[in-house]
Amino acid sequence: MLQLKPSCEHCDKSLSADATDAMICSFECTYCQSCVENILKNVCPNCGGGFSSRPVRPKEEYKPGVSLKQYPASSEKVFKPIDSSEHLAFAESIKDIPPEKR
Repeated sequence: MLQLKPSCEHCDKSLSADATDAMICSFECTYCQSCVENILKNVCPNCGGGFSSRPVRPKEEYKPGVSLKQYPASSEKVFKPIDSSEHLAFAESIKDIPPEKR
């Protein structure tokens, strides 16, 4: 079950459960789309993987027991801004490798 973290790990921008600009890597590191595209260059600073749009959990219970009400988004923030120069060197070394081949 995805945690649906409440904010960008780099800039701390609020990312509600229905945010369409929330991006996650396969380890569920969570960043806003702006940080992923402009700062991280689609390279997760924690694992080196790429990012995908985070799915939105249904607010309504369309199927019994399955909705945001039963499985709420996390309220626990993870805020650890990256060192820009350190990440740039890291990202430059692997950003041209497609995420699915890293």
